[in-house]
Amino acid sequence: MRAGVAGGVLSTLAVGAAAGSANAAEPVTQTIELPTLTADLSATVAESAAATQQAAADYELLAERDAAAAKAAKQAKADLADAKKKAEAKKKAEAERKAAAETAASRASERTTLTASAPSSSTETDVPAPASGSVGTVISFLKAQVGDAYVMGATGPDSWDCSSLVQAAFKQVGVDLPRVSQDQSTVGTDVPLSDIQVGDILYWGGKGSAYHTGVYIGGGKYLDAANPGKGVVIQDLSGYPASGAVRVL
Repeated sequence: MRAGVAGGVLSTLAVGAAAGSANAAEPVTQTIELPTLTADLSATVAESAAATQQAAADYELLAERDAAAAKAAKQAKADLADAKKKAEAKKKAEAERKAAAETAASRASERTTLTASAPSSSTETDVPAPASGSVGTVISFLKAQVGDAYVMGATGPDSWDCSSLVQAAFKQVGVDLPRVSQDQSTVGTDVPLSDIQVGDILYWGGKGSAYHTGVYIGGGKYLDAANPGKGVVIQDLSGYPASGAVRVL
């Protein structure tokens, strides 16, 4: 019986010791697992920091793209305004060129009418000898240009329009005339057509609005840069009478 009791006591003690050993082992198990939990937390924090940094970089890149887009839009708007301005300037220049061409064509037509009914050009042998002095110099210069071409806006030496030829002739003797017919009809002294002399400037159209000029060379003839079809010629004044005359010499 004592042996049985002793065995029971020993069993009880063994179970208790085993239980105590098991309870004593639990803190050790938890202490072993702590490093694992700490590593996971570090990894999580690192991942979170990396994500935050990436988000910041993405935001900065997006901001730079937005700024670049805004700058490009502003430049595009400026380029469009500049292109529109250039287009308007080109359109205006084209309109002015067209108007000038129409005016030139109109004047050429008037000059064609001016010479249409005139007799054929005379030769120099049909013209009286040039006057002496300054007038003679003017007439000699004009006769030397007979046969040159008529070109609107040309000023020599081989092509002329009506007013540039008259201007160049009188410049030979130091007389500075205006460049265009309208103004040439207002210089000097008015002369009745019945009293014109060699060297007088003839004009066609109104005084101050003349569309053609030439120079009287005597014998009922005048010399002018007539039109593109005739060039510089000597013509009979009776074919198309002038509107008026002025004297500067």
